[in-house]
Amino acid sequence: HAYLRVFLLSFLVLFVILSRLTGIARRDQGQDYYTLVFGATLGMCIMASANHLMVVFLGIEMASVPSYVLAGIVQGRRRSSEAALKYAIYGAGTAGVMLYGISLLAGVLGTAYLPTMAQRLASLEFSTMADGSAMVLALGGLMLGVGIAFKLSAVPFHFWCPDVFEGASAEVDAFLSVASKTAALVLLLRIGLGLGSVPEVNTFMVLLVGLASVATCTFGNLAAYGQTNIKRMLAYSTIAHAGYMMMAVAAAIAVVGRDPLQLRVTVQALLLYASVYFFMNLGAFSFVAFMRNALGSEEIKDYAGLMRCCPWMAVAMVAILFSLVGLPPLAGFIGKFRLFQALFEAGGPWMMFLLVVAGVNTAISLVYYLRVAKTICMDPEPDARGPVSLGFLPVAYTLLVSFPVLLFGILPDWLAHWAYQATVHLFL
Repeated sequence: HAYLRVFLLSFLVLFVILSRLTGIARRDQGQDYYTLVFGATLGMCIMASANHLMVVFLGIEMASVPSYVLAGIVQGRRRSSEAALKYAIYGAGTAGVMLYGISLLAGVLGTAYLPTMAQRLASLEFSTMADGSAMVLALGGLMLGVGIAFKLSAVPFHFWCPDVFEGASAEVDAFLSVASKTAALVLLLRIGLGLGSVPEVNTFMVLLVGLASVATCTFGNLAAYGQTNIKRMLAYSTIAHAGYMMMAVAAAIAVVGRDPLQLRVTVQALLLYASVYFFMNLGAFSFVAFMRNALGSEEIKDYAGLMRCCPWMAVAMVAILFSLVGLPPLAGFIGKFRLFQALFEAGGPWMMFLLVVAGVNTAISLVYYLRVAKTICMDPEPDARGPVSLGFLPVAYTLLVSFPVLLFGILPDWLAHWAYQATVHLFL
């Protein structure tokens, strides 16, 4: 719990600094903006540490409702209002489905407290259960998964993500892609490890999470190809990375109760990946936000030739793009390598299939990330564009949040040690 809270609060500090530098929270609405951000972060902390399904639902709603407002915080933009409306409608629908699923689980098991639910599940004889109770349990579990999949933008509950990311500001996109997804992943992990200790439930959850991760990762990478708007491209990128991290969750559920040491290593891989992803995505959306202010555009083609006029910003963004692919010696390589190692050591044909899918998708992602890098570094500057002036602070901030991408790629042991220590008391 402490690791995740430090993670979320560290992100919150950097996010507030970014918001101040870009001026997204104007003086007349600054109080509302920061109150919403702090409230959503509190909800995410509750999501990741709750042991009761009703408290889980409370945390999800505390994180979601402020996010709906943040998506439309930019006044006078039709796309921003549309993004907030779509997000709120989809979110309300999935919240209702999730709450109904919780009621089904609590009704059959007689409790909504996760440890007690695991004990009750372990004592059930599924083969002799009457009145379709096993089917009700499976349906309740699927409905609970709908709410978590929505927060993760996992396929097939991803449809809100590209439109919301394009309509919302880049700063809010950073918040949704990093903090919200990380809290949802830890919640999925906690529920998976809690209920996955029952063999019959374990098989069902590994298959379900594994299939969702394959579909999410593959769809995200393929859909990113044709995007011309950088925020839409990064939205599909976040979908793909959620798929990678869901593979680690599937591997953790597969080894729970079987190999405690391997479980710690798998959870460490997930925390390490999420920590690296924090810096990569925050750096990428910081670049987009500052360039939006300087260029007045978020189209990839308008980044042509930035290496000549903004070399430091361009270098930082290219390093982040290479890291998102997973190329050495950057931190994204360490995250992907530990993830692949965890899948391999979990064993079994299903984990090997996930490993192959993750490897193929990494190769696929190379094309659209490098297309942006090629536009920034090699394409000629457009004649119509005047001088691009950013100032010292935006460049310094982007370099600050991008530096760990290089640091933890060369010296990964610090971060890996912290992530491993966080698994001592969390799940074992």
